[in-house]
Amino acid sequence: MATPDIRGDKSVAVASWEPIVGAIGPKVREVRQLLGLSLQQLAARSEVSAAAIHKVERGDMVPTITTLLKLSAALGRPIGFFVDDADWAGPVGVHVRAAERPPAPIDWAPEAAGVQATAIAVPNERLRAGGVWAEIEPGGTSGEGRSVRSGEELVLVTKGVLAVDIAGERYRLEAGDSLHFPADRPHSWQNPGPDTATAVWWLLRG
Repeated sequence: MATPDIRGDKSVAVASWEPIVGAIGPKVREVRQLLGLSLQQLAARSEVSAAAIHKVERGDMVPTITTLLKLSAALGRPIGFFVDDADWAGPVGVHVRAAERPPAPIDWAPEAAGVQATAIAVPNERLRAGGVWAEIEPGGTSGEGRSVRSGEELVLVTKGVLAVDIAGERYRLEAGDSLHFPADRPHSWQNPGPDTATAVWWLLRG
C-alpha cells in the first residue's frame, strides 16, 4: 500500500498557526501601550530585555514559552490571551484575584508618593475600562505634576479623605463620596487627613 501524502495536511496546519503566532507581538505591544509602559519599564517588570521585547513586538522573534510567561505576568494577562485564536470567545468576565492584581497603569499617577496601588481591571480588546485600587498614606499625593490623558475618570473614596484638584476646582471627598470628571483636564489629588485613605478609580480611555 502506498504511503499517503500528508504534506498538504502539514501545510494547512502550519498555515492555521501562523496568524496566531503572528498576533503575539502586536498583542504584547497593545497591552504595553494600554498600560502606559515603555519598553524599558516592561523589561524591568518582566526580566526580559528591552531588545528582546522590541523584536517580539515587531515579529522578528517568536518568544519562548518562558519569555511569554514572564511577559504575561508582567502585563497582567493570562498566557492564553496572547496565543488564542481570534475565533475563540473565551470567558465573558475577567476575574482578578486580590492576591494576583497587576500593578496600576504607569500613566495613572506616575509621580505618586506615599501610595500603594494595584489594577483591579485592565483594558483589553473587548473591554475598554480600567480600574485602580489605591491606599494613600497621610500626606500621600499624586505628585507635583498634574495628570492629563484622554477619556474619563471616576473616583470613589471608601475610607478617609481625599482632596482633588481639577483645573483649579477643588473637591474634598470623604468615605462614600465620588467624583466623575474628564481626564483631559489637569488634575491632582492628595490625602490631607491623619489616616490612610482608600479609593477606587474607574478609568475609561478616550
